[in-house]
Amino acid sequence: MAYETLLFAREESFAVITLNRPPANAISAELVRDLNAALNSVENDDSVRSVIITGAGERIFCAGADLGSAFSGDDVDAFIRFGNSVMRKIERFPKPVIAAINGHALGGGCEIAMACHFRLVKESARMGQTESNLGITPGFGGSQRMPRLIGRTKALEFLILGTQVPAPECLALGLANKLTKEGETLNEAKALARMIAKRPPIATRLIIEAVDEGLEAPIDKAIDIEVRAFLKTLKSEDASEGIQAFFAKREPNFKGK
Repeated sequence: MAYETLLFAREESFAVITLNRPPANAISAELVRDLNAALNSVENDDSVRSVIITGAGERIFCAGADLGSAFSGDDVDAFIRFGNSVMRKIERFPKPVIAAINGHALGGGCEIAMACHFRLVKESARMGQTESNLGITPGFGGSQRMPRLIGRTKALEFLILGTQVPAPECLALGLANKLTKEGETLNEAKALARMIAKRPPIATRLIIEAVDEGLEAPIDKAIDIEVRAFLKTLKSEDASEGIQAFFAKREPNFKGK
């Protein structure tokens, strides 16, 4: 399927989604729809073990909303709510989603990145919820995910001041998993995707579910969520393979069954 605002490719065991609206890869209603459709196309494809989201070009991952069109339609409320549903889809996707942040991720671009499970950031890039510089608040979950990722104190500072946070500080605060060299961000993301491909898909999916649901639950309920996930994985063929491989001192071959 061809997309107007994205480049989409399947490589080995992963899919690569490239935001492609130069020069800033700005978010439009069409881009959000395309992103949703691209995710849908691989969600139930067992041959795809992870998804990489990156930006076209070398300077900007995504600079946020297209101010010339995103908020000018008849139903901004519907646009914002649909956008949030797509961010939540990324966050709860049953396969790891890797943000290959090959340039600045600001406003809605930062929100896309924060919804992903992994964030690899080019060492010269910046991330930030910069909406307050325009007199508005984040609309795709930035004011909720940032404090969950880095804590209330620094999140309030960055949100209120509209700070563009340098990549090394993103790493120190836990906003990023790893820094990458110029021109190597996508390659590093693909290397991570290859590592994920060797992991047990059922356990990976249930870890994502357990963490996501458990963070919002009291500890006793969260433990119940974990126990249910554990018992599900224990019944899988992958668990048998992993245990047999351990005793045989060999690498396991997980098949997602």
